[in-house]
Amino acid sequence: MRKGGNKMSNLDCIFRPRSIAVIGASSRRQTIGREILHNMIDYEFNGKIFPVNPRAGVIHSIKAYSTVLDVPDAVDLAIVAVPKEHVPLVAEQCGEKGVKGMVVISAGFKEVGGKGVELEKRLVKIIKKYGIRLVGPNCFGVVNTEPDVRLNATFGKARPKPGNISFISQSGALGEAIFNFAELLNLGFSMFASIGNRADISANDLLEYWAEDELTRIILMYIENFGNPTNFTQIARKLTRTKPIVAVKSGRTSQGARAASSHTGALAGADVGVDALFSQCGVMRTTSIEELYDVAMMLSNQPVPKGNRVAIVTNAGGPGILATDALIGHGLKLPPLSAKIKNDLKAFLPPEVSLNNPLDLVAGARGREFTLALDAVGKDKAYDTIVPIFVQPITVNELDVAQSIIDAKAKTDKPFLVSFMGVGFRSEGIEKLSQNGIPVYIFPEAIAKALKTVDGYRQYLQRKKGKFPTFKVDQQAVKNIIEKSRQAGHEAIISEDALDILKAYGIPAAEYAFAESAKEAIAVANEVGYPVVMKLNTPRILHKTEAKAVRVDIRSDKELRSHFNDLKKQIGPTPKGEKFSVAIQKMVSGGIETVIGMNYDPAFGPLIMLGLGGIYVEVMKDVAFRITPLSDERADEMIRSLKSFPLLSGFRGADAVDLNVLKEALLRLSQLISDFDEFSEIDLNPFIVSGDKRECKAVDARFILK
Repeated sequence: MRKGGNKMSNLDCIFRPRSIAVIGASSRRQTIGREILHNMIDYEFNGKIFPVNPRAGVIHSIKAYSTVLDVPDAVDLAIVAVPKEHVPLVAEQCGEKGVKGMVVISAGFKEVGGKGVELEKRLVKIIKKYGIRLVGPNCFGVVNTEPDVRLNATFGKARPKPGNISFISQSGALGEAIFNFAELLNLGFSMFASIGNRADISANDLLEYWAEDELTRIILMYIENFGNPTNFTQIARKLTRTKPIVAVKSGRTSQGARAASSHTGALAGADVGVDALFSQCGVMRTTSIEELYDVAMMLSNQPVPKGNRVAIVTNAGGPGILATDALIGHGLKLPPLSAKIKNDLKAFLPPEVSLNNPLDLVAGARGREFTLALDAVGKDKAYDTIVPIFVQPITVNELDVAQSIIDAKAKTDKPFLVSFMGVGFRSEGIEKLSQNGIPVYIFPEAIAKALKTVDGYRQYLQRKKGKFPTFKVDQQAVKNIIEKSRQAGHEAIISEDALDILKAYGIPAAEYAFAESAKEAIAVANEVGYPVVMKLNTPRILHKTEAKAVRVDIRSDKELRSHFNDLKKQIGPTPKGEKFSVAIQKMVSGGIETVIGMNYDPAFGPLIMLGLGGIYVEVMKDVAFRITPLSDERADEMIRSLKSFPLLSGFRGADAVDLNVLKEALLRLSQLISDFDEFSEIDLNPFIVSGDKRECKAVDARFILK
């Protein structure tokens, strides 16, 4: 089903082999070698199978061979299930035989550390020498349900059902659970790969391969870490335009290995980069395998909804209310029924029915009432998704209701997401709906969560790709500041130098003046005009507010002298070679404090952050992260994704801030980060925004050097 000439067609040796050697095959039950061979035969593999075991002449009624070199025919793929110490020798023999692909089930390699790391390096060296493509080691196996192939090279008990889903799993242990759960939900697979240690073939390789597979419509992923996030971004961004990708990424709660020295760094936990990456690639993220399958059920046979408007048709008020709360809570909309629909419904519904959305048909509703109600809302352009909810009373046949839903769905291209409650997980009604391609959920809350996830994907598909503007800047000025700081042995660039970096890249910043005595400070304050802010000027203290090294709203010479002397006494003696000094700045009043920043993530590179500023950035944590470089559309999206966005756009009659200044500041910072790889963390905190463009500026900034 794939077209020839594709650059990744060498993975056909893994998923479309004509002949397979099972090295480590066994006749002993409950051994991996026996179960893999049995599954291949039982699944009716359309090719030649050669058991390899030096201690057996016949296995599973098939002639066995001592080594792969003894097999008389050509071998495309070797499935290897031998003790780890024998794997390098087996790989060498496969290379000599001309085997094109290997799936190494054996464990005990990089995942165990120590000698396992060296063993895996030996294995990789061998396969590279012979040009062999490798899945694993330490994996569950591979599957291809294509009728012309019928490959089940796993050691699980489940029998994968054919379908349109391809699944990547980094966890071999999850393999059996993945298949069993899919069977319960009546979901089928096109292909499956447990990639284990990813010594050769990675998730990125599989995404490129499956992009051209006509039987794969949806791709599911369970991943624990990224090998190459940059490549993943490029591949996924293109692929998700035509094939949805849904992923579970474990490790949400792990923390960064080093202590962060900026507000941005403190907020950029290990999982922030994953969310930013998936958001910018259109990958749908779920928090569990169960949620993964909830989304997969929705997408495997239903179209992506055209909008976020939902109609609920139910025969029970309680579940209807639960569904309403869940849908609204996830940001979806339930428009009221139109006058026309109400008039149409009055003709066949009893008078006690309340004609609202959700539409409660009451407990006595049978298939006929469901059909007419679903037909009515299905035709209405006010709704994008229809959610029928059925709770079975003893007087109503669930098969009749299931058929009514099937008949109504046949008349519209809108997705139907059904909740059948109280009928059993594998009831006749659920089976009938599933066989007709209609996803069924036990509880409506699962529908709401899945629909929210898919609605995010819809918005991704509908939004513009954006442009990457380039501004005229002064790179040399920034180079000079970085070099000066390096030579001085400073780990941070602060105060005047930090603001000069911003000015070099056209990011508006408030002016500073410096003073080493109270007399100088008073002179500066009189020049700029009260009220002023006074800050300690030293790279030793990055969080000056926390160190009580900032004095605000100073309104007279007397106040200024008092604060200066108090601050000098508080700080105490300065280190050798450093003079006590303060920065005096005109106090910016009005506007809204935001924070703009960057944190360098070892896996994902620079992450740009935007959030509510001042001390509230770490308290409220209303922040948005994106991976650089940043396009104009993504910058705008960052701003609008904040929960505090209403404060910026004008709340309860307040003036809206100049969002264009904020957007341009993000884009200019993105350009700065792209031009200079020397920064590990950046903070513009606060960055004041207001309705007056002239008052929009960074009040303070710091750059942490790598």
